[in-house]
Amino acid sequence: MYMKKFKVKGRNAVVTGGGRGIGLACVEALSEAGAHVIIADADMGVAEEGRDAMKAKGYAPDIIKMDVTDSKRVTQVADELNAKHGRIDILVNNAGIARSETPAETVTDEHWLNVLDVNLNGTFWCCRAFGNHMLTNKRGSIVNIGSMSGFIVNMPQEQSYYNASKAAVHHLTRSLAAEWAKRKVRVNSVAPTYIETPLTAFAKTNKKMFKKWLDMTPMGRLGQPHEIASAVLFLASDASSLMTGSIVLVDGGYTCW
Repeated sequence: MYMKKFKVKGRNAVVTGGGRGIGLACVEALSEAGAHVIIADADMGVAEEGRDAMKAKGYAPDIIKMDVTDSKRVTQVADELNAKHGRIDILVNNAGIARSETPAETVTDEHWLNVLDVNLNGTFWCCRAFGNHMLTNKRGSIVNIGSMSGFIVNMPQEQSYYNASKAAVHHLTRSLAAEWAKRKVRVNSVAPTYIETPLTAFAKTNKKMFKKWLDMTPMGRLGQPHEIASAVLFLASDASSLMTGSIVLVDGGYTCW
C-alpha cells in the first residue's frame, strides 16, 4: 500500500529549468517513479544535455523551450502540452537564479527586477498557466522550489533580493494552496539548503564563505541534488495527499540555529 503511493506511473510532469542540477535530479526521480517528464528550459542546449543524460539512464523525457519570465510563452506551452498529452498532472517550478554577493545599497534596478522576475514572477506565471488546466481537470500537484533563504538571512554573502524572492515564493505557495485545495490541486514547496550545483559553485573559490556555510550547517556539508529531488517526488506523489501549503525544509539542520 505505502510504496505504491510514491509511484506516479502514467502521469505527465513538467520540470522548469530541468536540464541540470536540482531540476535534472527531479526529472530523474519522477521518471524512475513512472512519470512521463517534459524538461522546460530557456536554454535548449542545456535541455538537450539533460535529455541525453536521462536517455543514458534509460529514461525518455521530452524537451521544450520556455523562458519562465515570458508569461505569454508560458501560457502557450501549458496549452500545447495539455492538448498534446491530455493533461499535466505534476508541475515542478525549479527555474531560478541567485546573483549573490551584492550589498542592498548597491543593487541596481536591473539586478533586483531580474531576480524577482525569474524566481517569483516566473513561478507565478507557471502556476497560473498550468494550474488553470489542473483546476479544469480537477487534479494536480505543484511543487515550487523555494529556499531556506526564505526563512533566514544568509551569511556572509549579501543577497536581499534573493531572500525576498524566495520568501515570496513560500507565501505564494500557501496562498495558492488555500485557494485551490477544494478544487483538488495541491501546491507545496521544498526549501533547500546550499546544494552542490553550478549555482553554488562560486562559493568554493571563496574559502571564508564556504567555511561559514559548512560551520552554520549542523550536518557540516552541502546537500546533493538527489536529496532535494526525493522530497519533490514525495510532494508530487500521493504519499503526500494530505499536504498542501507546506514548505518542507531540506536544510541539513541549518535553520535549527
